[in-house]
Amino acid sequence: MKKDVKSSSPARWGENTKLVRGGLDRSPHGETSEALFLNSGFVYDEPETAEKRFAGEDDGYVYGRYGNPTVSMFEERLRLLEGAEACYALASGMASVFGALACQLRAGDHLVASKALFGSCYQIVTNILPRFGIRYTLVDGSDLAAWKQAITPDTKCVFLETPSNPTLEVIDLAAVCEIARRVGASIVVDNVFATPILQKPLSYGADVVVYSGTKHIDGQGRVLGGAILSTRKFKEELLKPFLRHTGPSISPFNAWILLKGLETLKLRVLHQSQSARGVAEALLGMKGVTRVIYPHLDSHPQAALCKRQMEAGGTMVTFEVEGGKAKAFDVLRHLELIDISNNLGDAKSLMTHPATTTHRNIGAEARAAMGISDGMLRLSVGLEDAEDVIGDLRQAIAA
Repeated sequence: MKKDVKSSSPARWGENTKLVRGGLDRSPHGETSEALFLNSGFVYDEPETAEKRFAGEDDGYVYGRYGNPTVSMFEERLRLLEGAEACYALASGMASVFGALACQLRAGDHLVASKALFGSCYQIVTNILPRFGIRYTLVDGSDLAAWKQAITPDTKCVFLETPSNPTLEVIDLAAVCEIARRVGASIVVDNVFATPILQKPLSYGADVVVYSGTKHIDGQGRVLGGAILSTRKFKEELLKPFLRHTGPSISPFNAWILLKGLETLKLRVLHQSQSARGVAEALLGMKGVTRVIYPHLDSHPQAALCKRQMEAGGTMVTFEVEGGKAKAFDVLRHLELIDISNNLGDAKSLMTHPATTTHRNIGAEARAAMGISDGMLRLSVGLEDAEDVIGDLRQAIAA
């Protein structure tokens, strides 16, 4: 009889094998595709079984908010890919960010974060957490001296995203993690833009990695979902008590979609990254484009770090056009192939104007501090032929 995945050695598998077979837990029916368990609760053969499960003496399932077999398969597959000890799936990427921070912070604690953050992450750090007495300091992520000055013995946690949304600023993970570890601060990294295919923050010293599964992991614009990867100790002692009682649980159906999305994640991300680089190079020569930002271009201010830290430049390209908001809107208006959307990591190429969408609510002053101009456009390169994407950009910018 063929060995079940649990009796083989998944930790030694190659990345592609982990993405296809990691976490596979077939039911007695022997289904080929992973089973979807659409149930909110579970039954017990004896009252003692229920008692043991609630006491943590039996690892069976007790309630959909606490766990589900389909969700567990997604968590295990992503855990194997990331190389983490534990994974906790949640309802969205933002639930993951908030959960990873709030579960370990309390009134009086100090948080240091890079100022180049996604709009909702910025709101959590500067508006929501301070309501509970948590102090924060924002720093220029590329300035190691600023990190050293901001991170003090009083700092409980460090939070950053690299590359950043939408300016694609890259932060030296190894250096910042070393600075934080000197004072015992926990390091939480939002790795959405890089994906676990191009960058693994845990290998640079990070303690926690968060994802919006809504982006590349799904990759087809179907569902919301998120995940937190960490040590077993962090998950059991901090995450579980916080998340089980606050309830940002992922639906089994969404977890199943994300589980299946992982099977093609590497194929998609590598192909999209290759196309994105070609698009970025083409944009450099287009009249009316004043700036192109892409991590693996030599023109990127942190090009050497980008190439050292990321396997490829990623699926995102950010560029600026002369003429500010009016010209940027003209470009969007004239797109024929690329869709206007604030989502990213999709099979379809998508473009948005950050100043009026994803980063609108942080205000003009904060946008200026992040380097987000009114003429900036963020492009998520999909699976179309790169030549077609370039052609659409060329005609829209020239229109």
